[in-house]
Amino acid sequence: MSRPRTSRRLALAVPAALGVFALTALPAFATSSPAQIATSKTNGVAYLKSLQAADGSYAGSGLSNEWAFSAFAAAGTAVVDVYPGGDTTKNARTVYRNLLSTSGWPSASPVVTDYERGALNAYAAGIDPARVSASRNLVANVYSYWQTAEAGYFGPSGNFNGTVFAALSLGGAKTQAGGARVPQALTDSMVTRIRANQHVDGGWTYNKAEGNPTVLNSAGDVDMTGAAMAALCVSGVPNTDTDVVQAKNFLKSKLVTATGAFNSMYGVNTSSNGWGVAGLNACGFNPQTGDFLTVAGKTPIDFLIANQYTPAGGFKYKPTDTTPSAYASIDALRAVAGGGFTAAPPVPVTPGAPQWVAQTAFTAGTATKLALTVDDGAGNLKVCSVAFTPTGTTTTLGDVLNAATAAATPSGCVTSVTPASGSGTVTDINGKANSGSSTWKVSIDGSAFAGAARGQVVNVGDTIALRWGA
Repeated sequence: MSRPRTSRRLALAVPAALGVFALTALPAFATSSPAQIATSKTNGVAYLKSLQAADGSYAGSGLSNEWAFSAFAAAGTAVVDVYPGGDTTKNARTVYRNLLSTSGWPSASPVVTDYERGALNAYAAGIDPARVSASRNLVANVYSYWQTAEAGYFGPSGNFNGTVFAALSLGGAKTQAGGARVPQALTDSMVTRIRANQHVDGGWTYNKAEGNPTVLNSAGDVDMTGAAMAALCVSGVPNTDTDVVQAKNFLKSKLVTATGAFNSMYGVNTSSNGWGVAGLNACGFNPQTGDFLTVAGKTPIDFLIANQYTPAGGFKYKPTDTTPSAYASIDALRAVAGGGFTAAPPVPVTPGAPQWVAQTAFTAGTATKLALTVDDGAGNLKVCSVAFTPTGTTTTLGDVLNAATAAATPSGCVTSVTPASGSGTVTDINGKANSGSSTWKVSIDGSAFAGAARGQVVNVGDTIALRWGA
């Protein structure tokens, strides 16, 4: 994502005791065995636990280690089970949830990838990203960066990674029941933009390529190709799709025969390998067989494990490094564990700790946001975050629509609603009226669309989709 893009290339200093152990020795001409992968996961989890601060935190200024949550989840460790010195009150999930709930998070000048990062890692930690607290809805935060003039993009289109991670977070951070949270029309719009930015060589980069022949014909990037193909697959695109296959072939073309590494534009390194493998994992491609087993008998997983310290568990960023890198270790462990860019939270082992935590009701008088889409059935999709202050523990669809006419980001999501008051059937939105069997219908958190009424109850964190049609 945008900010880690440069800083992730810097190896972080760690205590010497964690960096002096021998690297894992792999047998010649053999892929990593299940036992080796299991050991790598165990050691990698132990290393990531060592990164936790004394107050239980992983996130802070500069390079943020909260991405460890996606690696923990992929490796089967619940984030609520990670706490310092046996103090369960300082577990990483609770500390992170408290951080996300503060008004000052993420910064005075946030960008869309801040909220996408938060959603992906909150989900992996077992925090419903739409219900972090009475005031924090990360899904609504992401919605607020929708580009009305360039539908399908989130954040400035020139920073294409914002759109890729919108698809990863909105598609990957599912409901607690495991269902799709956002409507298909929104998913389709992001998929269209991701496809349009694929380079001729089958890869992607962090920059916008759509409509620019020079960029489209330039070299792709291993890292962003992994992320973009994962975004397509979490959006429901099958791994037999032409664009996904081209992405797989791009990664195959970057394999280094002798080691199984991907030769990225940053040179051979574990972070790039981790992102490439995460893309393969998300799309259901085995990174240890077929196209990803070199003639020398090496795979991308072999390369990652060969650059892991044993038993300390950290991974080098580059093979020539002499200490482990926190960020590279996160990328590598997530990939070795079979993860994409997030994972559903494992069931905790801490007694009494639930798999999920979430705000269960609005707090009267506490300002909040809801995510809203309005689809007129003619290809004119509007997406916005609606700001309002509830007066009770629930609200109504009518109140949300009224709020959207004046307090939506971006504006223009809802310009008019009929009726303007009461609890009856919604008959017109934005000047488009019900006609015969084609009427306004509503879906909450991916539920089946049904007739929209102003009086319909809306709860904290609900993702609301309105659609006109039969």
